[in-house]
Amino acid sequence: MINNQREIWVDYLRITACFLVMMTHCCEPFYLGGEGSLILTKADAIWVAILNVLPRASVALFIIASSYLQFPLHYETKEFFRRRATRIIAPFIIWSIVYALLWGEPVQNFKDLLLNFNYTAGHLWFVYMLLGLYLIMPMLSPWAEKVEKKELQIYLLIWLFTTLIPLIRGWVGGAAPVIYGPSGVPNAAKYPLWGEASWNTYGLFYYLSGFIGYLLLGLYFRRFVGELSWKKTLAIALPVFLGGFAICSSGFISRVWADSNGVFPVEGPVAYAAIWEGPWLNDTFGVALMAIGWILVFRKIKNDGCFYKKILLPISKASYGMYLSHMVLLAVISGWMRSSLGLGTEGVLGIWTTPVQILSASILSFVGVSICCVLIQRIPKVGKWIVG
Repeated sequence: MINNQREIWVDYLRITACFLVMMTHCCEPFYLGGEGSLILTKADAIWVAILNVLPRASVALFIIASSYLQFPLHYETKEFFRRRATRIIAPFIIWSIVYALLWGEPVQNFKDLLLNFNYTAGHLWFVYMLLGLYLIMPMLSPWAEKVEKKELQIYLLIWLFTTLIPLIRGWVGGAAPVIYGPSGVPNAAKYPLWGEASWNTYGLFYYLSGFIGYLLLGLYFRRFVGELSWKKTLAIALPVFLGGFAICSSGFISRVWADSNGVFPVEGPVAYAAIWEGPWLNDTFGVALMAIGWILVFRKIKNDGCFYKKILLPISKASYGMYLSHMVLLAVISGWMRSSLGLGTEGVLGIWTTPVQILSASILSFVGVSICCVLIQRIPKVGKWIVG
């Protein structure tokens, strides 16, 4: 809510971002598998480069929406954290427990929860990042209330430069070696830049990189981007989005080709996938461009008719719970689709088997999770603690 009027386009944005998250996770079985990384055919590599890049700005969209509505803070810090605890932390704890009991070894899972999320429910990383942003929002709010347009533009340009740093590391450092953290999760060792070293990771751009930029981007759109015509919107949004898409997609394909030498299937440890995913990570230039393109278009949506009020609005209000819970249903549906339609070009639909599986599983998961979370949220007194 802004000035007691609902920002309708943000509801459409949240719903779309939820669907895009599910689409991302429906793509994962087509390059994660075997020893850790597995792409069966050249066609699958191309489909992943398309269908797993289109939704890659989804997490950025959530942050921009949150910033647009809440930054700078509209109430005292104590009240802000009280509301966030009810809305964010309580459902997160509940679903962390659910996943700990559902997948893997429960005893080990609960031990892991003392230090981090369970890697079997990897999407829960998002909540830790979100809470980190909430912790610094009260400190930045006084500045956000007074910042001028040109000043904010300078900070956004610096942040956009930081999204190029992963590409710069690749150019100067070549193929990054991979080290393994807890539970075998890989992390590419970073080529040190601008003050970074083996004993210091806090380089020049450390404090203005990552998701803080999407927080500033939401602020910029709310304060300084006025109403644009559809013609001007599309003239900016389409080339920006397509440019970002091309960067992410071509980056993925080039890395897969380098490991496969054009021969499929290509298989290896999960470190392969960690390298393949580099061009579409959330702190990269291509994803930032796609996020800007999405926002420009969504801000034009004004439709608040019956379908919005009866269907879309309840789904938007349950969107956080949908994010937390969706993997429970999605894993079942995705597995069923793969067993029913087959794999790769040998599947029942030939070259179209993979995209049909991804899109069908995404739609079915989204519809099923939407219905469940909307109904749960309507349970008196209990619903908000489960889905937010």
